[in-house]
Amino acid sequence: MNRQQWCQRLFQSIDGKSTGEFLSFLTPDARFRFGSAPAVQGETAIAEAVDRFFASVASLSHRVLDLWETPGHLICRGEVRYQRLDGTSVQVPFCDVLALRGEKIALYEIYLDPTPLAAD
Repeated sequence: MNRQQWCQRLFQSIDGKSTGEFLSFLTPDARFRFGSAPAVQGETAIAEAVDRFFASVASLSHRVLDLWETPGHLICRGEVRYQRLDGTSVQVPFCDVLALRGEKIALYEIYLDPTPLAAD
C-alpha cells in the first residue's frame, strides 16, 4: 500500500469515529496533541482524548489537499468539516505532522484552530 492509500485509511478511521481503528495506526507509546490542548501519551490516554472529542461532534470529514513525506515524517495539509451536535457545520484548515516509527505513528500533532467549533 502506498503512502497516499495509508493516509486515506487513517483519515477514514477518524471520519468514521473509530477509536480502535485509529489506535491501530499508532505505536503503544505514541504521543498525541490536538491543537493547543496538552499532549497525551499512550493508548489509554489517547483513546480517552479521542473518544471525548468524537462525542463532542456529530460527524467530521477530512479532505487532504497535500501530502509530504520525509524520512521518518509525514505531513498532511487539508480541510476538515465538522458537523456540530446542533446540526450546524464548520470547515477549518488543518495540518497534521506525524513522526513515524516503521509503519506506525509515534507522534501525532494536529495543527488547527478549534475556535470555530465553539462559535455560536
